[in-house]
Amino acid sequence: MKSNRVVIGALVLFFGLVLLSSCKNKKTDPLVGLADSRKTTLGLYVTAVDAYEMLKKDDKIFFLDVRTRAEVAFLGMPALADTNIPYMLVGDWDEWDKKKNTFKIQANSNFLPYFKDYMRSNGLGKETKIITICRSGNRSAKAVNLLSKIGYSNVYTVIDGFEGSTKENGWKNNGLPWSNKLDQNKMYQEGF
Repeated sequence: MKSNRVVIGALVLFFGLVLLSSCKNKKTDPLVGLADSRKTTLGLYVTAVDAYEMLKKDDKIFFLDVRTRAEVAFLGMPALADTNIPYMLVGDWDEWDKKKNTFKIQANSNFLPYFKDYMRSNGLGKETKIITICRSGNRSAKAVNLLSKIGYSNVYTVIDGFEGSTKENGWKNNGLPWSNKLDQNKMYQEGF
C-alpha cells in the first residue's frame, strides 16, 4: 500500500514537472488580450522584435514612425525607420485635455498629404509593405486604419511600439537599434 502511494506520488510529480516545463517553453501569443484601440481593420500585427527581423530580411519595407516630433526628439528613433510623419500633433502647450489629464494632442491634418508625397517621391506604391510604429501601439493602429482607407492593404502595426506597454517590451526595451542622434532628412517638417 505504501509503495503504491510512492509510485502515484512520483507519477504526479513527474507529470506536473513535464506540464510545467512545457508551459514555460511556449511563447505566449502577443495578440491575446490586445486592446481594441490597438487593433486594425487589416489585422496585420508584429511585435518590435518581429518587425526588426522583417526589416533585416527585406530592405524594401517602408518603416514609418508616427510619433510626435517631441517624442522622437526626446526619446530617440528606431535606427531602421525611414521617416517620421506624426499621426498626431501636440497642440498649443496651454491646451489641456481634462478627460486624459494631459496636454491636448490632435490629428495631424497633413499626415495623409505628407505621406502620399513621401511615397510618390520615393517611388513607393500601394503594394509596398509598410510597418508603422508609435509609442505603444495605439496611434500606429489608427494610422494603419487611415492608410487602409486610401487603398494600402499591406500595412502592419508594431503592437508594443517604441517604448512598450505593460504586456510587451517595445523596440527600445528589447535592445533593438535606435538612436537619439536624429537625421534631419527623416524628420517631419511642419508647413508642408
